[in-house]
Amino acid sequence: MRRPVPERGGNRPVRHGLARVLSKHGVCSRSQATRLIAEGRVSVDGRIVRDPEWPTDARADRLAIDGHALQAAVDRVYLALNKPRGLVTSAADERGRSTVYAPFEAAALPWVAPVGRLDRASEGLLLFTNDTAWAAAITDPRTHLDKRYHVRIDRLADAALLDALRSGSDVDGERLALKSVEVLRSGERNAWLDVVLDEGRNRHIRRLLAAHDVAVLRLVRVAIGPVVLGTLAKGAWRHLDPAEIAALRPAARANAPAGALRSGGHLR
Repeated sequence: MRRPVPERGGNRPVRHGLARVLSKHGVCSRSQATRLIAEGRVSVDGRIVRDPEWPTDARADRLAIDGHALQAAVDRVYLALNKPRGLVTSAADERGRSTVYAPFEAAALPWVAPVGRLDRASEGLLLFTNDTAWAAAITDPRTHLDKRYHVRIDRLADAALLDALRSGSDVDGERLALKSVEVLRSGERNAWLDVVLDEGRNRHIRRLLAAHDVAVLRLVRVAIGPVVLGTLAKGAWRHLDPAEIAALRPAARANAPAGALRSGGHLR
């Protein structure tokens, strides 16, 4: 029988579902926690619990996974990776392809999860953390956080194309548009575009360009809000500094210009 949930208020304990509590501890994702619980690997006050919604007080209950007690608080980790092309944004891939966790294999890190996604063919800045509240604030579509991309296309970009991309198009039943787009530089047959999105629909840039018969040759994310890729080498990662972490919190980033931190040059 499920434990009754005490009412909130006063000094009464505040209880949440066990899977949520494990995720908030930063030891695994909520879906991973649900699997651990179902497998009988999680105990609360010495008792195995198989219900992911078991009411749990993170402050008072003794939690353990595989018999190992959880720390009262797990250190929060905030990372930036320069994702190479070809890595899948997933913890595991059913087809055996390399994932974005490959660059971290030799590092002694707690569980971290990607903040948002980059598709397999895309490159550039990808954040990771075990702070689920921080990640949720960044990915919440209501915040309209700017993300900047450098995109190489298979043709030259004239004013008509740029205006069409800003105005947007209906693609597969969705209205897709770019917040801004400018030409970074042009060659004889192709061009690099500087693109800013304030929403993140699946393959947004590629699908919109394809609707105008434009193919993407490279797509590199160079900034998320005020945090930029800078000179971080491809496949390398680093810890975010406190100013970057704070700048991505909703209250702090409201007036922060994109690219304000760790500025770097254009792609060559």
